[in-house]
Amino acid sequence: MKTAVKISLCSLLILFSVACATDGKIHRPEAEADPFESFNRSVFEFNQQFDKYIMKPLAKGYRAITTQSIRDRVRDILSNLREPLSAANHLLQADPKASAASLSRFVLNSTLGLAGAFDVAEGWGLKKDTTGFNETFAKWCIKDGPYIVLPFLGPSTPRAATGLAFEFIFDPVFWATYHDANIKDKVAYSYAAIQAISIREAAMTLTDDLERNSVDLYAATRSAYLQYQSKLRCFNDVSGDTAVYDFDFGIEDDVFEEMEDE
Repeated sequence: MKTAVKISLCSLLILFSVACATDGKIHRPEAEADPFESFNRSVFEFNQQFDKYIMKPLAKGYRAITTQSIRDRVRDILSNLREPLSAANHLLQADPKASAASLSRFVLNSTLGLAGAFDVAEGWGLKKDTTGFNETFAKWCIKDGPYIVLPFLGPSTPRAATGLAFEFIFDPVFWATYHDANIKDKVAYSYAAIQAISIREAAMTLTDDLERNSVDLYAATRSAYLQYQSKLRCFNDVSGDTAVYDFDFGIEDDVFEEMEDE
């Protein structure tokens, strides 16, 4: 009995000391990264419902009426249309070699690859290296900012959201149809819809696994996204000692890496 009392008193003293040292607050790295958690969870729930009743059924229908070969061709065409953006961002990241490779991939796949339906450049030793303005801003040492969840678009940060806006503005398809009012809207909406459905279909297995194996899907998604974002480095980051968000919810951060490649 005396031993139990001593252990209890020691435990209370330790807890009291920790409380005093932290002013009664427990350090939660996820709270620092996600200061708008309550609002973000509301948007996340809205996105889940939108996905459940609209995007996922569309993705399933797309999968049902197409073969894997057709879906691969569609993804290759969409990926090829991003090559000019990748080339520009590689140049902005001070990597002219990667920029030239992306431009070469675009030319080869747009011609010999039948408008990008086949990745012939890969056979020539030109590996796909997709990048965007989010990565460029990271290279320029622009901070990520807090975690946010965007309606319809999902996990993001102020830097990533700004990068997404830039990519929309400088999208080659947008500029190719900009001067023709008769087809601009039709092409833009169709292009956006095909992109969304193709990406959702490709990510279906990953997202299903994530949902099935997560106790808290919101927290798991946040963890995966922030771990992916933490890999983006600044020009003057020679030590690699940037903030790494690892909340360990039992998932792999390649969820967003694979989605990003689509």
